[in-house]
Amino acid sequence: MTPSILVERYLAALESGDLQAVLALFSPSASVHSPLYGTLPPAEFYPALFADTRSSRLTLRSVMQDAGGAPVISFWFRFDWVLADGSPAPFTVVDVAELAPDGRIESLHIVYDTAAVREAFDAQGARVVED
Repeated sequence: MTPSILVERYLAALESGDLQAVLALFSPSASVHSPLYGTLPPAEFYPALFADTRSSRLTLRSVMQDAGGAPVISFWFRFDWVLADGSPAPFTVVDVAELAPDGRIESLHIVYDTAAVREAFDAQGARVVED
């Protein structure tokens, strides 16, 4: 699977809330590092995220690959997130994916400033996990 196809499938699964499709993109030992939820296995992170989400629209801005051929890709996108309680919580994010030898995601680092969404997220009583 090419990095562009991986990103396309990931964003489509994330936007539609398709848990099985998103989990299929991760290796069995994978982890997700989130500024709101902490570090979790994908099988715990995505159900929590989807439970906290009423809707989302994702707009890809760019896919970046390591010039040296390292198994790392980054993708920059707009996440128009609407929380389960209806509160808008949009943000721009860069996800950095370290890939396993089979091309699936081994570690995903989600990088964005939570200042714009923290108040709405906390007010909803969303599931925050401390690192």
